[in-house]
Amino acid sequence: MSTLPPRVVVVSRRSELDELLGRHGTRAAAAWYLRERGRDLDEVVARHEALHAALTTVAGAVPADWRRGAVDRADLPRFLFGPEDVVVAVGPDGLVANVAKYLTGQPVVGVDPEPGRNAGVLVRFAAPALAGLLPAVVAGAASTRARTMVRAVLDDGQELVGLNEVYVGHSSHQSARYQLTAPVGGRARRERHSSSGVVVGSGTGATGWCASIARDRPGAPRPPAPEEEALCWFVREAWPSPVTGVELTAGRLDRDDHLELTADSDGLVVFADGLESDRLTPAWGQRLTVSVAPRRLTLVEA
Repeated sequence: MSTLPPRVVVVSRRSELDELLGRHGTRAAAAWYLRERGRDLDEVVARHEALHAALTTVAGAVPADWRRGAVDRADLPRFLFGPEDVVVAVGPDGLVANVAKYLTGQPVVGVDPEPGRNAGVLVRFAAPALAGLLPAVVAGAASTRARTMVRAVLDDGQELVGLNEVYVGHSSHQSARYQLTAPVGGRARRERHSSSGVVVGSGTGATGWCASIARDRPGAPRPPAPEEEALCWFVREAWPSPVTGVELTAGRLDRDDHLELTADSDGLVVFADGLESDRLTPAWGQRLTVSVAPRRLTLVEA
């Protein structure tokens, strides 16, 4: 058992102001750029200040004898989380999804720097609540929910995990060509596809991208609950032709089910939760298996 004090790792992302200054150099240039597009720099500055105020409050909430760490979203693939870490994500809901794939059960506290602007599904807390919450998290007294995640594995052993969804498609948004094998009525069925890609989502992701797809699909599968060990999947814009079909375009995967895709062309990519930089690139003939992930996100909820 580790005798080290807990470490709080704060995860954040660059503000829109930071990105504008990185691109334009000065506030005056950024203000002109926004003004030409009918936007106001004051709004961007206010959001920047709200984020940094929340980060300052979070830093002050960490007990003096605890260890600290910080990582920007862009650096997550290179950051090493420890088993005793408490992760605090300060930003929109998507930031929790971004960090979830790199964790192995560490509790995550979502802090909303702009209450009322974000949906608040995953970032449940205002920054001032953290001072009283962190000791409870470390003591195991805080309420948590284990949210199901999605895993994609190539036949050479490479894998990635996502909280919301995994996307499989062509890197240049051409038609993705693949053979899809899905469980239907207790048996596996196969169909060759040319489509805009495949989205496989968890119960958490079922309120996001999957929900927007399902809205236009008669007979769409029932979305799973966030903690349910099940997934939903959708083929986007499947194209009917003499050699490609449109019958297998949506369904559910229970805990022991899996979806299999075999690449019929090069150029396919697989990424999770919008992080395209952290991706798999199946070559022609490679097989990808998508299923419920064996690990789950531990999200602090109260």
